[in-house]
Order: sequence, then C-alpha cells, then structure tokens
Amino acid sequence: MLLSAWRSLLPPNSTFAGATAAWLLGLDLDPTNPVEIVAPYRSGVRPRAGLSVRRCDIAESETVTIRGLRATTLHRTLVDLCIQRTAVEALAAIDMAVRAGLTDTAALSSYCETVKGRAGSRRLQTLAMLAAPAESPMETRLRWLLIESGLPPPEVQRDLRDDDGRFVGRADLYYAASRLAIEYDGGNHRDRLVEDNRRHNLLINAGFRLLRFTASDVHQRPDVVTAQVRDALRTVGAKRTQFTP
Repeated sequence: MLLSAWRSLLPPNSTFAGATAAWLLGLDLDPTNPVEIVAPYRSGVRPRAGLSVRRCDIAESETVTIRGLRATTLHRTLVDLCIQRTAVEALAAIDMAVRAGLTDTAALSSYCETVKGRAGSRRLQTLAMLAAPAESPMETRLRWLLIESGLPPPEVQRDLRDDDGRFVGRADLYYAASRLAIEYDGGNHRDRLVEDNRRHNLLINAGFRLLRFTASDVHQRPDVVTAQVRDALRTVGAKRTQFTP
C-alpha cells in the first residue's frame, strides 16, 4: 500500500529499484528504508524524506511490472545492489534469488556478459560464482567469513546419509573431504532444540563431525569461528597422514 501511494506521487516513467525492487521481486529486503527509485535524467523528481532517487535512463527490457508497480528486473536489481552494498550483503541477496529459483549461476554470468563494463557487473560476475541456495542471510555471511579467511568454499545445504544410505540430516555448510558439517543456529534454535539435538546425535553416530555457530560468533568472534573450522579441517588431514601406510 505504501509503495502504491508513492507510485501515485511519482512521475509515470520512474521505476522502483534497489532493495525496493528486490522486495517486489520476492527477496527478503527492507523495501521502504528508504523507498528507492530510478528516474530519467530529465525528470524533475527530487529525493525527500523516505525516498531515494537515482537518475539514469533504463531500457524497457530491464523493467517489469509487479502488481501494477514498475520495477527493475531481477538481474538489473542485483547489479545495482552490487554497487550499493558490500560484497557479502550483495551475495546474500543473490543467494536469496538462487534459493527462490529466480536465477542461477549460468543466468547471472550470461547477464553480466551482456552488460559487460557497466558499474557493478564485474562484482556480480565474481559473486555469481559463489552463489548458492542458502537458507538465510546469516548462513551466507558465515560462508563468506570462511571464504574470506582463505578456507575453501563449503558446499551449501548438503543432504547427509549414513553408510546404509539413510538420510540423517542436511548441513547448512559441508566439507565433504573432512565429513565436517557446519550449522548456523538462528533465533529459532531454542524453539527446535530437541529436534536439533536429535539430528546432531544422528550425524555424530553416522560418522560426521559438527560445528555450530550463532550470529554473535559471526559478528563478534569471527577469528574464533575461522580458527575452529581450520583446526577441524587440519585435524582430519593430520589423522589421514598419520594412518596412511
């Protein structure tokens, strides 16, 4: 309703963009803090409280209409977010789009080729290679932390099975060579503590190892997180070296 109200006040050739467009397209971003639009250079619309205005001419092929509201297309929106946000926050938005089935690595790379040289396209091309269907932005931030520390990219949302092929759980992040599962415990962890503990036990009994981290770990103790993961990976490597004939 708020966006519709803004639409009635804006010139007809303005286009919702950035986080506002991302929300309209189905991504879980805040669409109104502020409302973001792109207006043609010749437009007289000005920024005001609650409204961010960028000026550029957008081709019709890069706009869509959603519930009567004109917005930038998904890929145009993502390349804009790559300009506006840090790399990890842009990756979080890309992961949302991948998880929702709105795009994939191939489609992102193809789009980047068509807009090569445009601001944000190089970052989008780089992040597209890391895109994965993470269940939450915090999972993306945890994965980014590991990658930025020099650790190899883990698999995302990997189904794990015991030696008999029975499903025992799904890991948020997973290092197959080390059988190391990494879990992000969000705010609802307490509500499903019993279920999580049972799944934890199944994974351990099936021969997997498990590390669990929270938002405070990622934000306040990043060095501890990366050190624990690195030690876990190194421990397996040392054991294999020790027992190899």
